[in-house]
Amino acid sequence: MATATARSRTVLERFPAGGPRGSWPAEEYAAARRAQGTDAQVVMDLHTDQFLVVTHTTTQ
Repeated sequence: MATATARSRTVLERFPAGGPRGSWPAEEYAAARRAQGTDAQVVMDLHTDQFLVVTHTTTQ
Protein backbone atom coordinates (compact mmCIF):
# COMPACT_ATOMS: atom_id res chain seq x y z
CA MET A 1 0.00 0.00 0.00
CA ALA A 2 1.40 3.38 -0.97
CA THR A 3 1.43 6.21 1.51
CA ALA A 4 1.05 9.83 0.59
CA THR A 5 3.45 12.41 1.90
CA ALA A 6 2.59 16.07 2.15
CA ARG A 7 5.17 18.76 1.58
CA SER A 8 4.80 21.99 3.41
CA ARG A 9 6.97 25.08 3.30
CA THR A 10 8.58 26.93 6.14
CA VAL A 11 9.34 30.59 5.46
CA LEU A 12 12.83 31.41 6.71
CA GLU A 13 12.91 35.08 5.68
CA ARG A 14 11.00 37.70 3.63
CA PHE A 15 12.48 40.37 1.36
CA PRO A 16 10.70 43.22 -0.46
CA ALA A 17 10.64 42.85 -4.23
CA GLY A 18 11.76 46.44 -4.82
CA GLY A 19 15.42 46.01 -3.86
CA PRO A 20 18.21 48.12 -5.36
CA ARG A 21 19.22 47.36 -8.94
CA GLY A 22 21.80 44.57 -9.06
CA SER A 23 21.10 43.51 -5.47
CA TRP A 24 19.66 40.06 -4.78
CA PRO A 25 19.36 39.82 -0.97
CA ALA A 26 16.92 36.89 -1.02
CA GLU A 27 19.23 34.85 -3.28
CA GLU A 28 22.24 35.72 -1.11
CA TYR A 29 20.37 34.70 2.05
CA ALA A 30 19.25 31.42 0.47
CA ALA A 31 22.80 30.68 -0.72
CA ALA A 32 24.12 31.22 2.80
CA ARG A 33 21.48 28.83 4.20
CA ARG A 34 22.37 26.22 1.55
CA ALA A 35 26.04 26.56 2.53
CA GLN A 36 24.93 25.64 6.08
CA GLY A 37 23.10 22.55 4.82
CA THR A 38 19.51 23.86 4.63
CA ASP A 39 17.65 23.23 1.37
CA ALA A 40 16.56 26.86 0.91
CA GLN A 41 14.83 28.20 -2.20
CA VAL A 42 13.56 31.61 -3.23
CA VAL A 43 9.93 31.97 -4.32
CA MET A 44 7.88 35.04 -5.19
CA ASP A 45 4.73 35.84 -3.24
CA LEU A 46 2.76 37.90 -5.75
CA HIS A 47 0.03 38.76 -3.25
CA THR A 48 2.45 40.59 -0.92
CA ASP A 49 5.06 41.53 -3.59
CA GLN A 50 7.85 39.85 -1.60
CA PHE A 51 10.51 37.25 -2.20
CA LEU A 52 10.32 34.43 0.35
CA VAL A 53 13.19 32.16 1.27
CA VAL A 54 11.58 28.81 2.03
CA THR A 55 12.56 25.29 2.96
CA HIS A 56 10.44 22.20 2.42
CA THR A 57 9.42 19.85 5.17
CA THR A 58 7.96 16.44 4.40
CA THR A 59 5.25 15.03 6.64
CA GLN A 60 3.43 11.72 6.49
